[in-house]
Amino acid sequence: MSVSAEGGSGGGKLSKSEKDQSWIPKIIKKRVCTTFVEDSFSNGRLCQCGGARDTHASVALGDYFSTAMVNHWDSTQHSSEYPTDAFGELQFAGASKRHSYFLRLSWDTPPSMAYTLMTVHWGLPPPNLVVSVVGGEGRAKVKTWVREVLRQGLVKASQSTAGLREGVGRCVGEAVRDHAAAASSVPLNKVVALGVAPWGLVHNRQQLVNPQGSFPAKYYVQNTSRDSCCLDNNYQAFLLVDDGSVGRRGGESGFRAKLEDYISHQRTGIWGSGSIDIPVLCMLISGETNMLERVDLSLKNSTPWLVLAGSGGVADFLSDILENLSSAPAAQCTSDGEGEAGPSVDLKDRMAERVRRHFSADTETDKLVERALSIYQNRDLITVYHGEQEGPDDFDTVLLKALVGASKHRVSSDASPYMEELKLAVTWNRVDIAKSELFNGDIQWRYEDLEDSMTDALVNNKPQFVRLFTENGLNILDYLTYGRLENLYRSVVDGTLAYRLLQRHLQEREGTSSSVRSLGNLLDSSTSKVATGNYQTEPAKGLSLFEVSRVLELLMGDVCHPFYYTALGLEYITSKRRTLRRAIKLLRGDCVYREQRCLYPWASLFIWAVLQNRSEMAVFFWEMAGESVLSALSGCKMLRELSKLESEAETKLSMKELAQRFENLAQDVFSSCYQSSESRSFTLLIRRSPVWGGTTCLRMGMAADARLFFSHDGVQSLLSQIWWGDMKRSTEVWKLLLTFLCPVVCYTNLISFRKQEEQQEDAGISNEDGPGRDSDSLYGTTIFSFSDIKHIEADTQGAISPRSATIKGVPRSPPPPQWPFMVSRWRQFWFAPVTSFLGNVVMYFLFLLLFAYVLLVDFKPPPPDGPAIAEYVLYFWVFTIVCEEIRQTFFVGSLTLRQRMRVYIQDVWNKCDLTAISLFIIGLTCRMFEWSYDFGRAMLCVDYMVFTLRLIHIFAVHKQLGPKIIIVGKMMKDIFFFLFFLGVWLMAYGVANQALLYSYDPRPDRIFRRVFYRPYLHIFGQIPVEEIDVGKTWDMTCTNNRTLIEDGEEPCRSQYGNWLVVILLVIYLLVTNILLINLLIAMFSYTFSKVQENSDVYWKFQRYHLVVEYHSRPSLAPPFIILSHLHLFIKRYIRKVPSVKIHHFVLELKGKGANRLMTWETIQKENFLTAQGKIQRGSDSERLKRLSVKVDSVLKQLTESRDYDHRLRSLEAEMEYCSNALSWIVETLAQSSTVKPLRPPPVIREAFPSSTS
Repeated sequence: MSVSAEGGSGGGKLSKSEKDQSWIPKIIKKRVCTTFVEDSFSNGRLCQCGGARDTHASVALGDYFSTAMVNHWDSTQHSSEYPTDAFGELQFAGASKRHSYFLRLSWDTPPSMAYTLMTVHWGLPPPNLVVSVVGGEGRAKVKTWVREVLRQGLVKASQSTAGLREGVGRCVGEAVRDHAAAASSVPLNKVVALGVAPWGLVHNRQQLVNPQGSFPAKYYVQNTSRDSCCLDNNYQAFLLVDDGSVGRRGGESGFRAKLEDYISHQRTGIWGSGSIDIPVLCMLISGETNMLERVDLSLKNSTPWLVLAGSGGVADFLSDILENLSSAPAAQCTSDGEGEAGPSVDLKDRMAERVRRHFSADTETDKLVERALSIYQNRDLITVYHGEQEGPDDFDTVLLKALVGASKHRVSSDASPYMEELKLAVTWNRVDIAKSELFNGDIQWRYEDLEDSMTDALVNNKPQFVRLFTENGLNILDYLTYGRLENLYRSVVDGTLAYRLLQRHLQEREGTSSSVRSLGNLLDSSTSKVATGNYQTEPAKGLSLFEVSRVLELLMGDVCHPFYYTALGLEYITSKRRTLRRAIKLLRGDCVYREQRCLYPWASLFIWAVLQNRSEMAVFFWEMAGESVLSALSGCKMLRELSKLESEAETKLSMKELAQRFENLAQDVFSSCYQSSESRSFTLLIRRSPVWGGTTCLRMGMAADARLFFSHDGVQSLLSQIWWGDMKRSTEVWKLLLTFLCPVVCYTNLISFRKQEEQQEDAGISNEDGPGRDSDSLYGTTIFSFSDIKHIEADTQGAISPRSATIKGVPRSPPPPQWPFMVSRWRQFWFAPVTSFLGNVVMYFLFLLLFAYVLLVDFKPPPPDGPAIAEYVLYFWVFTIVCEEIRQTFFVGSLTLRQRMRVYIQDVWNKCDLTAISLFIIGLTCRMFEWSYDFGRAMLCVDYMVFTLRLIHIFAVHKQLGPKIIIVGKMMKDIFFFLFFLGVWLMAYGVANQALLYSYDPRPDRIFRRVFYRPYLHIFGQIPVEEIDVGKTWDMTCTNNRTLIEDGEEPCRSQYGNWLVVILLVIYLLVTNILLINLLIAMFSYTFSKVQENSDVYWKFQRYHLVVEYHSRPSLAPPFIILSHLHLFIKRYIRKVPSVKIHHFVLELKGKGANRLMTWETIQKENFLTAQGKIQRGSDSERLKRLSVKVDSVLKQLTESRDYDHRLRSLEAEMEYCSNALSWIVETLAQSSTVKPLRPPPVIREAFPSSTS
């Protein structure tokens, strides 16, 4: 039986329906012996195929003497093909492992068909390595060291390569499990065992037979005879090769050789994206003499072999001739021996001598010698491994060297001599071998040498090699073009969320429906494609950067401008429909943009890795990309949006963890920046990024829900600076209120303002790298104070100070003249967001007082008697509020109209404002007419409640009350769950109580009150005992007349079953007042404690919205805000003065200023990573790793010393033998009279003569 394992991260579903594989019998065949060829050893009972005479349809012809003319059975001539009747899933009885796949197929089945079936329909991932383990047939006991090599060395190679080990092993008892130990002792997602065995040798094979397929077939493992063997439950799949024989070995060898050869011509990696063909290596363990034919056939196909010397049989014979036979010159020996010179006579004689020594019992010596000589001609493809001496730990290195040695014979002369070794190292993911052997400084690598391997490492998720290549000569600017970036997105693994999103937008562009093909078409196409071996499952080749941009737009929302629109030439088109038409037209052409270099290669690779949730790769690209804080927040945003769309729980959790990791990285890097320079860190937060679509750190952090990042002191310091403007933060609130009520006070020293000299010092300090700052300046400079907005300076040097940078939409101009003190101080006070906030709070309280006064005191009848003057003032006030909401929706920000409306609606308090305004308009309209006057007044009363609840938003500015708003919001969700359970009990009790108390009461109003309202009041203790308990006196006049009851009279209570009413009341109160109320209290307590633990983080996060809102508001509050609206209208649309605040919290840096800021941020990131590296190297786990490496090196040296000791002992034995032989020669010559010595024999001298006194 063949043992194979293949690995990868993917894998299809194990449970296939019967219809999914119903096409298999149409194209996969089995073989049945149809001609009886008598076996001379069975007295005519058995055929040479192993089957009985009765099972055959015909008998081979004989002559007149009844002697069979056919004396040799051949599968091709004497067996016929029929549709296979054994396929599907296999369940081992008594084993708790997952189901295995199995298939009975003919020995001449095309290998492409079997390979496609395994990789496409069974879901086994394509291999990166094939190690065919041959030999070891029969029941001979496997040596201990061979078992260790299979269990440890081969498994280690499988884990490091995630490859497929396909080969032959024993299929009986312990020997099979020894060969399968490699697959059963590692995680199933890394190594998959594949068994290839003769169908006629499988015990209990009739359990697998089912013409419609078995899903699953139960298989019972039993003790077997010599002629059969059981399947082993360590395998994931079985290919049961059928040649029509029963109980014969070797029927699968031809199919296995063809399968190995076919796999060796397939490309590695996802969708065959690797840089090399799948490496195939055959490993010989022991083996009989028939293995020489197998070895010779594979060597002629240039398949490398690894021979385990010392395992016995053919393996020892081959190691003997390869190591000890003299390499005499020999010509190529062909199989027929004609037309070319044969090997030298001396070599042939020595080969025959070794054949007789190893296989003395074999009679066909000449044939074995010819096979051995043919193998000897291809000895360069054979590697000998001495497992007893080298140990299993070095086995994976031996495999790599064997493959490299074989590949050097196939490499072209113009290729780099190290290219094959590099490609194999990448395929195996052995970066340690690459570092020690290939990138140690001795080899000068060119860009062309690393290009294909870089693509292989990217597609197959090998970040260590990507890091290694970038550190050793690969220029990412030359490598990453837009065309290559599209190819990377085309290699996204099928079935992932990123793949589905890309395909969805691709179908939208191509105008194809996303419906799945019908089952009949699927089966027909599957049958034809598998039959031809051309099944293509890779993504559609029409995928372009336009689909990538659409996916990123889906994830990012309105936070930033679309990606890659500049490369596609779509940056000036705002309509989505026009953009789609333009993209279709562009992609139908030559697509010249694909040859261009990617503008921001590291950021593009970072997005590519994040979309696939490749954590290690994404972190590396983040380290290499610029704008580290914004990049980390962007990755956090994308991952959190992806986690919302992901359906698999495990993948969703990994996305959330990676998103949290990026948020922590953003906070840590910004903390390092804040400690270095406070003012520069402020600029970092508000700088407009060209890499990330014109967004800023603050906007991206808010969109990513990065509460931890917003809780940082640096972010809060910036928000506080914006909030207070030119006033000092130490100003008390009562001083602001006093100045607001009496504006003349602002010219006194009651309120402290930052001095102009202090601001200039801050601006100067912000250009320095050092942390030294003026002690009086707490927060540096920003563009958000009044002086910053009104005195934008043009800096020709492009300094990074926010004061001297250009704000988007404001052209550089000479500094305007200074305002007089009276005007300057006035504007410094009124332009501060805190002043606008306090003004709105005061005026909103006055608005609520006016509204209450109108409703309670001065609400006049409809016209012409009303409304009153106060009500008209109220209407005007609401009108100014509506004007402000319109301004916020349509005239703030740089987004499109649709985006602005979407952003406005997303805010909860804006929805509250829309509700309040809508109710006010309805109430105002209805109160103007007599017929709807009362309804309008009721609407205005409800509207007053909504306007009053709007006050909660004001509390968000308070550090203690702000988190309570979040607590209340989360408790509202708890109340809905409580109301659901309460409603179930309330309805159950209410209906039963009403039906038991009153036998007939058809009035809907009374039914509603007594079924819902009265039980609800029971919870709060309002229980009408006189009405419920018939034993109590009830003063209500009642009747049993149905006519009177229908007319509205009170029905009398029912006497029967009143005891049940009391019991139901007790149960209802027990459940609601004790169980449900305490459940609600427990839910509230949990919510409160959970939010209270992070109350500071919650408050700091929600504070941003309040600062942004009041920073963009006019200084005056409603109703005086109408003056500000008129001023803005004249200024913007008549005088055409561009707005500064319309681009709030956005600062655009160009030239040297931008480069200097980016360099400074990069330095801070490198400092942070260096510090993190030191901490990690000092951790206990890293110390243990280094200690284990040292221990391994010491053990290796000890092993080498034992080897040296063994060699010295062997040398001493040889020297002793030589000394004895020479002594014997000397004695013989001395006793002989033939030779007369000219001098006496030499005397042995002491090596270390002793000193004499």
